Amino acid sequence: MATLMTNLLLTACIALFLVSAATAVGDSPFIIAHKKASLTRLKSGAERVSVSIDIYNQGFSTAYDLSLVDYSWPQDAFDVISGNISQSWEKLDAGGILSHSFELEAKKQGMFYGAPAVVSFRIPTKAALQEAYSTSILPLDVLAEIPPEKKFEWVSFVYNNNKQGIQRY
Repeated sequence: MATLMTNLLLTACIALFLVSAATAVGDSPFIIAHKKASLTRLKSGAERVSVSIDIYNQGFSTAYDLSLVDYSWPQDAFDVISGNISQSWEKLDAGGILSHSFELEAKKQGMFYGAPAVVSFRIPTKAALQEAYSTSILPLDVLAEIPPEKKFEWVSFVYNNNKQGIQRY
């Protein structure tokens, strides 16, 4: 009797697991967006910010009418040098990847904390547009003052060590 009850309970748990897994997977796109930014100091003293956003569809169906916008770059602090802060695509198949990049030039000095980019897309089974947010970027120290190099740091280290009685052979 106890074995029958255990088998019945185990079968019910397995059935519940399979039904919930099938429901959770569904037949819809699952959009993941990864945003990266890097700084490049030019010889003129200006600084450029290179931004790239990769969009992945980890779901099981196609996403349609994708639109990417990244309004986290204020116009009073950055100029768009190449590319656009927004982009549209017709579709992204299941397992597919889209990439977008643009370059900015910094106008102001200071720490910059960028917000996530927004990806909106359409699922054929739903009327409303869906939204996904990209990862945030790490804080950028834009136009940071670079400390002067310590040209004689190694000479000073050797001199101070020899002064304290350390000998080199």
